[in-house]
Amino acid sequence: MDKVVSTAAEAIAGISTGSSLAVGGFGLCGIPSALIRAIHESDATDLQIISNNCGVDDWGLGILLQDKRIARITASYVGENKEFARQYLEGELEVHLTPQGTLAEKLRAGGAGIPAFYTATGVGTQVAEGGMPLRYASDGTVEKASEPKETRRLTLGGETGEYVLEEAIVADYGLVRAWKGDRHGNLVFRTSARNFNPLCAMAGRVSIAEVEELVEPGELGPDEIHLPGIYVQRVLALTPEQAAEKRIERVTTRPAPEGSRSDPSTSPSTPSTPQER
Repeated sequence: MDKVVSTAAEAIAGISTGSSLAVGGFGLCGIPSALIRAIHESDATDLQIISNNCGVDDWGLGILLQDKRIARITASYVGENKEFARQYLEGELEVHLTPQGTLAEKLRAGGAGIPAFYTATGVGTQVAEGGMPLRYASDGTVEKASEPKETRRLTLGGETGEYVLEEAIVADYGLVRAWKGDRHGNLVFRTSARNFNPLCAMAGRVSIAEVEELVEPGELGPDEIHLPGIYVQRVLALTPEQAAEKRIERVTTRPAPEGSRSDPSTSPSTPSTPQER
């Protein structure tokens, strides 16, 4: 039952060229940065990534993208990564843009053993009708486009409408970051990090969690646990330095007026660095 591994290299054992990875995080919040770095130090390439986004140019999944280690990505938002846009538009990367809620449900369904589901999201658009560019050729023409998806008229809550069939996602590996975790793999996530991390762990055939604080079994109350250890196969305890290293896409705050309630000198609970905000 003890799932703790001693090194990041041990944690990612088995991840190789062509592996599919469901990677947790929301923006740069709650991304498994130590595991991503370990993969970057390995020789794995042509990776198939499923994640809400692809990091930024120099952090998170962006470091794998920068070295052209990603062959295909399924994501919802890619607006902070210039290299992502360049590779996509120049035909170096296959991209499956997916509505955010649909992506979340595709991951959850995969973890729950549900092969597909119907949703109204995307009906009447290229999401359902096909033709969405998945890969461009070097001359800017569309080399590969999405196929049409099955649609049906269904009744929900007394209202009948069109729904599109979306297939679930199951990945070879799930990579997540948790605020707390125990040796059995039970995990607790904090605020926005809870958005995609539990779903990515559920969708992975083998799921690996890096945890900021490792506790002993029994220290987490049943009501505290967001993801039970049945979904997690390996746990990596981060060092204090790794746990403290957190980034944001862009700083949008300004110094608080001196003496105000938001001034750190008068409010001990106010975060002291942009990364903590």
